[in-house]
Amino acid sequence: MSSAAMGDDAEERCASCGITGGDDDDIKLKNCTACKLVKYCGVECQRNHRPQHKRACKKRAAELKDELLFKQPESTNFGDCPICFFADANNCTTR
Repeated sequence: MSSAAMGDDAEERCASCGITGGDDDDIKLKNCTACKLVKYCGVECQRNHRPQHKRACKKRAAELKDELLFKQPESTNFGDCPICFFADANNCTTR
């Protein structure tokens, strides 16, 4: 993939046609909804670029899904015992 497609440039570009977009331009580039790696100026460019992007997109989308599935939940204040959630493990009835 080109460096523009991977987002290495400070300037955002459509991965298919290379048109630049930004805050000053009328063109609003949209992220690939699956992988968030590349941007497109429109649906037609996204369709045209799909054959080149498909493999990397599926791989990154799977990585994002795994990150979401295996993300550790924030700690809770239920307690110290992971079974009954008693704050004082000495009062735990499962021991």
